[in-house]
Amino acid sequence: MADPSSYRPKPGQIPDSPGVYKFRDEHRRVIYVGKAKSLKQRLANYFQPLASLHPRTATMVTTAASVEWTVVSTEVEALQLEYSWIKEYDPRFNVKYRDDKSYPYLAVTMDEEHPRVQVMRGQKKKGVRYFGPYAHAWAIRETVDLMLRVFPVRTCSAGVFRNAASAGRPCLLGYIGKCSAPCVGRVTPEEHRELAEDFCDFMTGRTGTYIRRLEKEMAAAAEEMEYERAARLRDDIEALRRAMEKSAVVLADATDADLIALAEDELEAAVQIFHVRGGRVRGQRGWVTDKVEAVDTAGLVEHALQQLYGEERGEAVPKEVLVPALPEDAEAVTQWLSGRRGSQVSLRVPQRGDKKDLMTTVARNAQQALVLHKTKRASDLTTRSRALEEIAEALDLESAPLRIECFDISHLQGEDVVASMVVFEDGLPRKSEYRRFQIKSFEGQDDVRSMHEVIGRRFRRYLAEKERTGEWGEDGEVAVDEAGDDGRPKRFAYPPQLVVVDGGQPQVAAARRALDELGIDDVAVCGLAKRLEEVWLPGEDDPVVLPRSSEGLYLLQRVRDTAHDFAIRYQRSKRTKRLRSSPLDAVPGLGDTRKQALIKHFGSVKRLRQATIEQICEVPGFGRKTAEAVAVALARATPAAPAVNTATGEIMEDDGGTTA
Repeated sequence: MADPSSYRPKPGQIPDSPGVYKFRDEHRRVIYVGKAKSLKQRLANYFQPLASLHPRTATMVTTAASVEWTVVSTEVEALQLEYSWIKEYDPRFNVKYRDDKSYPYLAVTMDEEHPRVQVMRGQKKKGVRYFGPYAHAWAIRETVDLMLRVFPVRTCSAGVFRNAASAGRPCLLGYIGKCSAPCVGRVTPEEHRELAEDFCDFMTGRTGTYIRRLEKEMAAAAEEMEYERAARLRDDIEALRRAMEKSAVVLADATDADLIALAEDELEAAVQIFHVRGGRVRGQRGWVTDKVEAVDTAGLVEHALQQLYGEERGEAVPKEVLVPALPEDAEAVTQWLSGRRGSQVSLRVPQRGDKKDLMTTVARNAQQALVLHKTKRASDLTTRSRALEEIAEALDLESAPLRIECFDISHLQGEDVVASMVVFEDGLPRKSEYRRFQIKSFEGQDDVRSMHEVIGRRFRRYLAEKERTGEWGEDGEVAVDEAGDDGRPKRFAYPPQLVVVDGGQPQVAAARRALDELGIDDVAVCGLAKRLEEVWLPGEDDPVVLPRSSEGLYLLQRVRDTAHDFAIRYQRSKRTKRLRSSPLDAVPGLGDTRKQALIKHFGSVKRLRQATIEQICEVPGFGRKTAEAVAVALARATPAAPAVNTATGEIMEDDGGTTA
């Protein structure tokens, strides 16, 4: 525990200007990022007597070992820089809202020649229009199914689209009128894009225009006695109205707003957001976070706004944002939101009317989310704490292992030998720090030797990082290298309290030997053998047997199984990549596009191998020099063994034919 006075800046060093500051710990990790109108006044608050600080603030300043700051011109710049640093450094003492699940969106891929309507999750992609998020994917599919009657936009995958185009026949949706079938040229790409634009316009809330237009067309068709067409338009109108009914009307027709509400207690906070577009609730989402810093409602609102709109541009930022409390720098936040939208954004607290009533509903959802989260997590926190304590007691550790790293080796009959490293902090997986290794020092199958290599490589990187940052000073003192460290999370910079290996005595001994060779004696090692789930310690003839009902054993099993799965996925990806390799890969400067052109022209690698240099030169984009290089590469490559159909015993030829 550090004394804040040991790194407190000297009087007169801190400027009285807007800026962003960072606290770092003894390993030079950034543990907290904040912004201030006046750096001098704000930082002075952190160096008061510990008894007068909020407990969370006191924990942060005693964990930190240094503080630094960056001066900016305006409060808006400070807000932008604070968000960037929080995202970049992932400080442990900053509030970070995370989705409790990956919400599905209705997406229209406007970046493709033939836009596609589909369900998407995860990171948003450039050039794709998103609507939502929705609570369930089936809700999106029901809405899309209704709207395809009026806006028959493509929904098929790229593979289905290509197959239909090559066969000259549309899929089932094309036959029943729920796809305009651009794959077979029923509509031009321009006409299909116009349909997609109309679909997007309808989803953004411009519904009245299309309903009125269809009603006029229906009336005109009835007058001209085109009763079948009139009936079809009537059904289209009914389908659109049913799709509209799935989104509750809550505000005036032209209202585009996000309503954000919070529910909080001393330890945690829940945030709920309703996305209202065209007066209808088009999406809902929520997060729950630990209050790891001393922050009030206004501060939580500011963090939520950063999380929501930090990566958004244009119409993804609504015209109006309604919140339960205005951030401390409301004007700066408003300017920041307006800059991201490209036009004025209103940030305010609703006081009366329909918006106030809807905010009450959002707040009720936030309160229910917090109660549900606490119900689930109360036992979870207790369980994780008990598991770590049981592990510490069973392995005779001085304290609970808050950071556990587990290593596993994977191969297929001695080929594609790889290893994995997974990290658990406070009993939870920290996926951003998972790592993968290729075994380099030898070939063949030797799990013990592989484990020794991987542990050695991992901790050599750790020692190199310590030496580079100057943590090894003379007489054991910490030396700070300001120029050499930017505070970003390093790949192998932080040591675990416990290393777990997948295996028994031999693997444990190899891991311990690798650490001893590097002079590391403050990291515990154990192994978990699969056969009887025994825990092995270095130098012990008998294993530690934890009770089957032990939470500690369950956590070790989970860590081991996670490392095992991670290693297998990597090993399979390497094997797949190796099996899919082509002799054309050896041709320098030959990219995927020209490889595909060759295969498309000749039909298969077998036929390409039989082609002459002159025939290869006939392929567009191939000169004689490249053609000669292709011919040489194919001549040197040994033809792969023919694939066998295991169901029939037939040998599968390269060109797709079969022979007995």
